[in-house]
Amino acid sequence: MTVKSQPTPQAIDNLLRRGVALVEKEADLRRMLLEGNKGQPLRIKLGIDPTHYDLTIGHAVVLRKLRQFQRMGHKTVVVIGDWTARLGDPSGRTEARKALTAEEVNANATTYLDQFFRIVDPAETEIHRQSEWFDQFTLADAMRLQGHKTVAQMLERDDFSKRYKSGVEIYLSEFMYPLLQGYDSVALRSDVEIGGTDQTFNLLVGRELQPIFGQPSQQILTVNLIVGLDGVQKMGKSLNNYIALTAPANDMFGKLMSLPDPVMRTYFEALTDVEDAELDEFDRKMAEGTLNPRDVKLRMAREIASEFHDATSALLAQEAFLRQFSERKLPADIPEYAMSGPKNIVELLVDAELAASNNRARELIRQGGVSLFPSGDADKTERINSSDFVVDALNGAVLKAGKRQYIRIKVQ
Repeated sequence: MTVKSQPTPQAIDNLLRRGVALVEKEADLRRMLLEGNKGQPLRIKLGIDPTHYDLTIGHAVVLRKLRQFQRMGHKTVVVIGDWTARLGDPSGRTEARKALTAEEVNANATTYLDQFFRIVDPAETEIHRQSEWFDQFTLADAMRLQGHKTVAQMLERDDFSKRYKSGVEIYLSEFMYPLLQGYDSVALRSDVEIGGTDQTFNLLVGRELQPIFGQPSQQILTVNLIVGLDGVQKMGKSLNNYIALTAPANDMFGKLMSLPDPVMRTYFEALTDVEDAELDEFDRKMAEGTLNPRDVKLRMAREIASEFHDATSALLAQEAFLRQFSERKLPADIPEYAMSGPKNIVELLVDAELAASNNRARELIRQGGVSLFPSGDADKTERINSSDFVVDALNGAVLKAGKRQYIRIKVQ
């Protein structure tokens, strides 16, 4: 149950500015939050394309914003993109995204919502599916919708523009994606739509379509996307640089501790409630050299682990991490990987899901990020420096990739 409170100017500042990239017409949205919407709660829309069965803590950045709106008394309106997921979202893509079947979309949506409601209050949420309106759409309806955007306007979109200039195919169905997502705002009569920065174009299309259908234009709020474990690229499963929202506390804590120091502030702002004044103090003391960045990172990992688990689990995870770090022991809960004979290291890394692709596996090896513990003992380690290395089927041997990923070989 969400505890609601009258929004204060300070709470509204936190909602509209912390971790936020864009608020379209901020003054209007601020007034609506302070004065209300003719006595009615605002309808805060989020579109979800269930393209995978799992969420990452990167998704939680948007969900935490939704929870802030709910605490101010507003209604979350979620639309499951059971049509757009079948098209494939072109946002931020340099190539066409693989489309999904209706069965895959429905299966993914079930697990998405289960994880979604770990953060967002279901009692204050409406759930809709695009099929509620698009199943009734005719060819004439679709053609009228396309008549509200030109090809030139679509090619102004950054990802389309890059693909067009580089000669990568752009399918006409991809042009429909932002129009369909935009029409969702019409169907749901949304007052505010929220999303990551990669969704800005799609959100603005909804804002443009609403007046055409006799509705006020929705406000737009986009949040900054957090980078993944590599500290460079956006967190994502395809890059294998993510932390699952459902990850065990120890695993989540360890991965958070592996993040580069420069991204700590972003993670604090996006995924914790630690006050800005305290974060400023951390930055000042680290710059002076009077505060160890490792201590700040421990605080960050503890706060975030508490968000997705609880304070006790986070403290136990910290103790386990410090014990392993100080004693240089391997983790106790390493997953097993079955082998029946020797295997090339690149093939093994990909097959064991320690690397997302052959190229990523080779990159890890070049960076010195792959080690073998032949006897399963942390005191005896061998750094793997060649992509041609062959791993023998040694029962109990441990392979480490990156800072926190391990497998223990089990001979079949």
